[in-house]
Amino acid sequence: MLISTKLMGQGDKVDSSEMRILRIDPSNAKGASISQVFEEVKFIPLETTKESLFGTISQLKVTTDRYVIWDNDTKSILIFNKNGKYQAKINGSKVDKDPASMGQQSFNGFNLVNENNEQVIQVTAGKYNYFFDLNARLIRKVKGERYFSKDRFDDGTIVDLGYLEKKGTDSTYFELSLVKEKKRVQSFFPYSMLKYKTDLFFTAGEPITNYGKDNEFFFIRPYEYSIYKVTPKQLSLAYSLYFPQENSLPIDFLSNPAYKGKRREFFEKNPKIFYGIGSAYEIGNNLFFKVVSWSWGRDERKAFIYNLKKNVITSITDLEPDSLSQFLPVTDAGLGGDFANRGILRFDGTHFYTSYSSLVLFTVKEQNDGKNRIYEPILNEYFKTQSKKSNPVIIQLRPRKT
Repeated sequence: MLISTKLMGQGDKVDSSEMRILRIDPSNAKGASISQVFEEVKFIPLETTKESLFGTISQLKVTTDRYVIWDNDTKSILIFNKNGKYQAKINGSKVDKDPASMGQQSFNGFNLVNENNEQVIQVTAGKYNYFFDLNARLIRKVKGERYFSKDRFDDGTIVDLGYLEKKGTDSTYFELSLVKEKKRVQSFFPYSMLKYKTDLFFTAGEPITNYGKDNEFFFIRPYEYSIYKVTPKQLSLAYSLYFPQENSLPIDFLSNPAYKGKRREFFEKNPKIFYGIGSAYEIGNNLFFKVVSWSWGRDERKAFIYNLKKNVITSITDLEPDSLSQFLPVTDAGLGGDFANRGILRFDGTHFYTSYSSLVLFTVKEQNDGKNRIYEPILNEYFKTQSKKSNPVIIQLRPRKT
């Protein structure tokens, strides 16, 4: 909190008048059945062909009729329809390279941006930005166009991460700015680009989440246990999370120069300390979030649901499959898979999306053999025609609000 207070004195003021302190002890987290947490579960196998075969869902975006996926293993963006049928692919190896550039030119992920009321895929490679439609057709290639992640409110106000303000020969970047009609409304947390050249910043995922309430976002900063709320008018501190001492960063972790440039070594020596929180969503009375640290273990609890009304914490790792999930897990937490690294992949305003490999799903199915499990037709077909080497499976979850 001392770190946050110091930074709040710079840029525009962050409202902390309604901030709520949550004390989180992972060892006290309880388990629950899946039907206690979710009211709908749907499994969506992704079609496996020679062209569509990939390894892991590193990034997922959801449109009205498409799943858009970044696979870091094949360096490709794959597009499937809502039934999981393969549509198209943007192969990273085929993106043109700038022969005059000696720097990094491959792209690592993508953004969905709105243009003329249509969503297009934007990727950056070297000095170029490439824009594709949802059928993977190249729309245009633009050199030198600045792009940062931008989320938009209903009134047209943009959340700009990395806004640059120039005054004469001076320039200042801001971690978060509210911009309307190309004019800056407010800016928070100024910084110099030099800080990224002289220090390391490990994060727990995307800094902005559409967290479950209309016209509001959550914002999370590196090396903080704070969850900020962003509206078209203001940035406010919504929640401050307190963890046991063995999991907590030193209070001077950002201000003490002894840690600067040596953060990796610090986390390697202190693997139980949480270096960030992420995947924050507030659905009804429930706050979903994850924590990240250098340590890893199948029995570790790093994804939680905190009931804001009952002050009860549930471990997502300990969710017990039941008839709602066809006695299949909804994440591979505790199985050593993707959820430990990525948590919840996406929230579309109604549903969460997670995923895990076909290897995991077939392994669990084999463990259920002989127990008279009944699967829905799409899974029966999947188990008959696919294998442990098939594409990952998306799990769509509608969370309860109580």
